[in-house]
Formats: sequence, structure tokens, C-alpha cells
Amino acid sequence: MATHTLFTTVNLFTGVDDEVIQPGAVWVEDNLIRFAGPESDVPNLPDTTTRVDLGGQFVMPGMTESHAHISYTNNGPTELDKTPVEEAMVSSVDNARLMLGSGFTSAISFGSVHRIDVYLRDAINKGQIPGPRLIASGRDVGATASNADLHPDYARPQMEGLGMLVDGPWAVRRAVRTLRKNRANIIKIFLDGEGLSDHAPPGELTYTDDEVAAAVNEAHTRNMRVACHSRSAAAVKQAVRHGVDVIGHANFLDDEAVDMLKKARDRLAVGPAIAWEIKFVENAERMGFSMKTVEARGYLTEIEETKKAVKRLREAGVRVLIGGDYGLNITPHGTYAKDIEYFVDHFGMSNTEALLCATRDGGAVADPRGMLGTLEEGKLADLVIVDGNPVEEVRVLQDHSRITAVMKDGKIYRGLTNDNPYLASSEDLVTARAQSPKRQASVAPLLQTAN
Repeated sequence: MATHTLFTTVNLFTGVDDEVIQPGAVWVEDNLIRFAGPESDVPNLPDTTTRVDLGGQFVMPGMTESHAHISYTNNGPTELDKTPVEEAMVSSVDNARLMLGSGFTSAISFGSVHRIDVYLRDAINKGQIPGPRLIASGRDVGATASNADLHPDYARPQMEGLGMLVDGPWAVRRAVRTLRKNRANIIKIFLDGEGLSDHAPPGELTYTDDEVAAAVNEAHTRNMRVACHSRSAAAVKQAVRHGVDVIGHANFLDDEAVDMLKKARDRLAVGPAIAWEIKFVENAERMGFSMKTVEARGYLTEIEETKKAVKRLREAGVRVLIGGDYGLNITPHGTYAKDIEYFVDHFGMSNTEALLCATRDGGAVADPRGMLGTLEEGKLADLVIVDGNPVEEVRVLQDHSRITAVMKDGKIYRGLTNDNPYLASSEDLVTARAQSPKRQASVAPLLQTAN
């Protein structure tokens, strides 16, 4: 028998446009949205429907973290492969729970340590652990002397945690085939470098056109998508030319790059991932870098150029996605919603524009079938209930205590951001005893408080 739930008295942001419907209602049947709109337009419902009055709380689509590193363990940026795989796996289970509890019901991986993403995705899909819908990646693909080549030759570390260093079109194809064998959904490839790197700065292409073409062709032939690290205009143009699906960063754009992105806007998206630059500048001295070094490495310029780039992307109608290398010590897990604030403060977006990047646009990229990102009839029931109004103040999404509940695939989750959400209190036992054992528990008590 189908399960029906009706949420009423809500401030409803469907993610279709910038409208907030008051009072709104959402009807969920099993794992699908059956209605989302004005409360006065709710159709006739089955007598078995559970009705939940949310008392004016805000309901919005689940968000998508589009540059996810769930397997990162809040290490420093040069220590990403230093955590033993066993410890990283345990931490990743917590990170997945925390991401879902933060309101991010989907995630597009931009690189995994070891093969953690795939096994994490499988455990989430089986219901063994809570977590977002994960488009799972494998290890990064990079050339010798790319930004994926982290260690000096004399060290020759015997570890295989983060990067796959491969050169030449056929070696690149073999790497993609290996990732396919290991059941990844998406590959991440480095096309240029990073300001902190002495041997792979932004703008210095680390793969030839033939190598990039081989990677994308092999991935698409095997029903995988491709994400890339491309900071410079040259690397962005290389990505567009050869069919990359999700471009990370795109900090420095020239006219040709913008024109190419505009022509390809229906098949790709860009995630500026500006959190890394902002937090690095803010924490540079604590990490041992002087502000003189930060400036010499180009990070202040990079932030300003990214602002200009995003403005041009918006004018060109290119989808701009939320997500910014969260999972480092300066961008720890659980702070994903900070990106929405950055989109408002640094890119000049309105609150609703930034929310649409996080919901509608991210969902469309996470699931090209069109089942995610908005609350519309027939779409999957992924939504967030907020004690507050992000349209008026987007920072409320950073306060986990204000996330009343998260629904993913029609299932309701609460308290996932608590340090140990599995612990029960004596008050919980009293509540459980008060309920009749013959009566199915209502979802209403789950939504009355945010704790």
C-alpha cells in the first residue's frame, strides 16, 4: 500500500523560479512528489494520508553539492592522501551523514581517495548508511608534473590514495577503463594546475588535446561522465572542445572561452569552487604562508578574476553550481552551505538566485533525467524543512539546528548533524512508550523541533 504524506502551512520554495508560495503544501506519495503548490489547490487525498502542519516553516528542494570530496578527512591541502584508507572510510561514513543532514541530498564527486566513493555510494543506495545521492568518482587522473603529481621523485611514496599518474592517450584510456572496472560514475581529470604548485601553475596545460580527447571519448563510450580541474581560459577551452561535462573553477576566462561555454551551455555546467581561494587567503598565515606569498602566487587576483568570470557566465546563460572543495581543514565538512553565502556576497547574486544554483541547477546536472532539483509533480521527493527563511537570510542554512528535517527519496531524516545522532535520550523512551504499539507512528512528532 502506498504511503501518503501531506505537509501544510509551509513557506514553499519549489525551485522552479524565485517565487515563495504562502501558504503552500507538498504531497508525497512513497518517494515521489504528487503536488507542490498553494495549499488552497491541494487535490483530494486518500483517507490514509498523514497530515503534518509545519506551522509556517520553509520547505525547499534538496540541494546538490557539485564539487564534492566526501572521502577527504579535513586534512591540509597537501596532505590529502596521508590518511590511511581504513580511517578515511570511517570518516567518509560520517561525512556522508553530515552532508545529508546539512540539506544536501545529492553530490557530484570531484575525486575520491582510494575507491571509497563507490563503496560509499553502494552503502547509501542499500540503505546501510545515510548519505546523499552520490555520483561516485574514483582517483584523480593526472599527467606527470600535473597538480595530481603531489610528491617529489626522490620520495617515491608507496601509496595509491589520490592520483593516477598516466601519460599518453592509450595510458589515459587504460586509466578510464580501470575506473570503469571499479564502477565509478564520473572521472575527474586535471587539465592545468594550482597557484601553490611550483611545477603545475594555472594556465600551464598538463595534458595534450589528444590525451583529453581520449579520456572523454573513453568515459562517454563507457557511460561515464567527466569532470575537470581547469583554472585558466586555455584549460577551459580544452575542456569544452573535447566534451567535458562539469568544469571546475574556470577562474580566468577570455572572450573565446566565454563564447565556447555559451554555445555548449545546454550540455555542461561550471562550478567556480571559490571557497578554496577565500578560505586559503583567510587562513594563509596560520598555514605558514605570508600574505606576500599569497599575493605572489596569484590568489588575490584569482578571487577577483573569478568574480568577473561568474558575471560573464551568468550573462551567457551558463549554469553555475554550488560546491567548493569542502573537506579540507580550512573548508571542513558540514560547512557546504557557506558556498551559497559566497554566491551572494562575492558574485552579486540575490538570495533566490543562489538558492536556484544549489537546487534547480545542481539537481539538473546530478540527474540529467530531470528527477531532481525542484519540487514538482512526478519528481523524486528530496526536500529540506527549515526553521527560518533562506530567501530572506541564506545564512540560516549554515545553522544545523535550523534544519528541522531532510527528506530524501521520500524518507525523513532528523538529527544527522549531531555528533552522535544514534544516541537516544530517556525522553525518547518516554515518548515511544506513550505511543500505541498498534498505531503507526506519525511523522508529525519528528518535525516539531529542530533538536
